[in-house]
Amino acid sequence: MARAYEPGPKQFVFAVGDGNDEKVSVGDPQEAYVAFSAFFKDRKSGTYTISDEPAGQSLILMPDRGVIARVKGTETEYLRADRPNRYVPAAMLFFENGYNGLNHYGQWFSALADLDATPETRGALRAATFTTEAAAFEEVARIWADSGIVDPSDQYYVFFDSHKTDEARAERAELLTLIAFLGLERVDTPADAADGEVWVRADARLADACARWS
Repeated sequence: MARAYEPGPKQFVFAVGDGNDEKVSVGDPQEAYVAFSAFFKDRKSGTYTISDEPAGQSLILMPDRGVIARVKGTETEYLRADRPNRYVPAAMLFFENGYNGLNHYGQWFSALADLDATPETRGALRAATFTTEAAAFEEVARIWADSGIVDPSDQYYVFFDSHKTDEARAERAELLTLIAFLGLERVDTPADAADGEVWVRADARLADACARWS
């Protein structure tokens, strides 16, 4: 059972810009998710907005542009949604923990124009925002948790398991920069592995960070 809002119920406003906003009062995140899923399914729009007006926070889904935005007060960040199934799960995270619930959903940028850069440039820009070892390990672990495994030998952490090189290009570029920053050892990918995989020799610091995401 979903954790109830405390205090509750909680109010959200769903909008697509046609003036027919839908206001809902819900007791928990799952109830909000069900209501928004129906709203999303029943409408065709380039922009869907979920507003938590008392908290001053919003989530904006822009399927036509392949973009997700999150808003808190005067602060807005943007994410490139590289798959169609990214939108509704983002809404669930917003219902659960608001703006901060999306912290680890992907590569957020403060400038919308950054999303127009090549994936490799976006990855480098994102990596440059992590200036401490602790933060960099947390980001590496996030990337691993999304698509990684530990090799059966326990000697290697495998990122982008079964991925091709044309998949997750921005996150791969970010990862490679962070690997160098942290002094981790990247090893050659085995001949039978997918060409987009990144293999890193096991490291106690990496193991600790990834364990928190397991």
